Amino acid sequence: MSTAIVWFRRDLRLADNPALCAAVQRHRHVLPVYIDDADAESPWAPGGASRWWLHHSLDSLHRDLQRLGARLILRQGASLEQLRQLIGQVGAGAVYWNRLYEPAFVARDKSIKEALREAGVQAESFNAALLFEPWQLKTAAGEPYRVFSPFWRNADARLQTRLAAGATPLPAPDALSMPEACADSGSLEGLDLLPRIAWDDGFHRAWTPGERGAHARLDAFAADAAAHYRQRRDHPAVNATSGLSSALHFGEVSPLQLVVCMQRLAASPAGAVSLANAEWFVRELGWREFAHHLLYHFARTPEFPLNERFAAFPWRPRHQYAADLGAWQRGRTGVPIIDAGMRQLWRTGWMHNRVRMIVASFLTKNLLIPWLEGARWFWDTLVDASLANNTLGWQWSAGCGADAAPYFRIFNPVRQSARFDAEGAYIHRWVPELAGLSGDALHAPWQAAPALLRGAGVVLGQTYPAPITDLAGSRARALAAYERIKGAQSAQSD
Repeated sequence: MSTAIVWFRRDLRLADNPALCAAVQRHRHVLPVYIDDADAESPWAPGGASRWWLHHSLDSLHRDLQRLGARLILRQGASLEQLRQLIGQVGAGAVYWNRLYEPAFVARDKSIKEALREAGVQAESFNAALLFEPWQLKTAAGEPYRVFSPFWRNADARLQTRLAAGATPLPAPDALSMPEACADSGSLEGLDLLPRIAWDDGFHRAWTPGERGAHARLDAFAADAAAHYRQRRDHPAVNATSGLSSALHFGEVSPLQLVVCMQRLAASPAGAVSLANAEWFVRELGWREFAHHLLYHFARTPEFPLNERFAAFPWRPRHQYAADLGAWQRGRTGVPIIDAGMRQLWRTGWMHNRVRMIVASFLTKNLLIPWLEGARWFWDTLVDASLANNTLGWQWSAGCGADAAPYFRIFNPVRQSARFDAEGAYIHRWVPELAGLSGDALHAPWQAAPALLRGAGVVLGQTYPAPITDLAGSRARALAAYERIKGAQSAQSD
């Protein structure tokens, strides 16, 4: 058993990688492998934006491995078949990997582990993606959580105990020794991950995939935005978030690394980051944990509402909403904050979290378009598309998921825009045809005086779309639809 295979998946880093660490500690030789197994990810195979990120992250990992004296072996096909071939080629006696938590992967990996062990191969998996395994946290009744606040109270208490006991990320290996036997490898280009039409120019300007890029972004966040995280994180025009969601999803950085970084910043003599800001950032990591907890325990939620009563929600039929869906996707709804968010998404593969909530509420409440339409669009266009986060976010926005609020939440996009983009910098960046407007006219141009619009060079329906729906009327329609499935309950507009 001198050789072990390390099967990389969405753990594309060298540091704090328990599968890699175990292989290095226990075996003389290590074979790093990535398998492109498209069939295993159906029906939620990665979208175009995610595949772009994956390509560049794999390239970065390969270069990092080369610095250690190794290389990344790339294969395509069924994972078990490819692993068996590799075991035969290099005489490996063990296969290590880090766990994934999507329902399809849980079932597949269990069968692979059983098959390898039956063949006399050591097969072991580790947790590299989460602070806690989804099955570790339960309610007092022994059930999975459905509400975030009690979930996080439990998780945070356990996390503080771990930190007090000295939990630290694992170091990256100093060197790797590949087995002498040759293992065939395909090319990165052969995985066909990049778009065939060059729509990704904005991605290159916005992102640097890979472990080194993730830590550079973390360093920049720690040096600046982290100090004001809680106060500014909801303002999309301000660089106040970490921007590490994609790095977390692809495993270029671990949640424990982020927690320890925040802990050190809060404890530093300089006091660059207050304890409140550090705790709030870690709490946001808790939402990611909660999303994976829900997906693991409620495996049908990527396509079915957690609140089963919403299966009967009276969404508009597709032939009625198709044009509105297209306008939403293109950022042509006539509501500036919505259009700014959707254009940011298309250009950069990312959207500010506050704006994600606003555009999702608009789609599901004001347009009465099924949340799955939005989830699928985000899945294809987000570089940080995570099945767990995507499902939680869209079901929360639609009102059919895990949510302690006793009312049907409907965001008012104009009010949200005025509150979180008061100066209009975010809208001006992504909707430049409204550059001449400011104040109330910018947030709701259809309410502005015609002379003011003319002076700014704005002609609704020509230079900029007229709104595709009436906000007040569509809100009332959404509340009426809600009453049909839930009965009379209090409703509130944020």
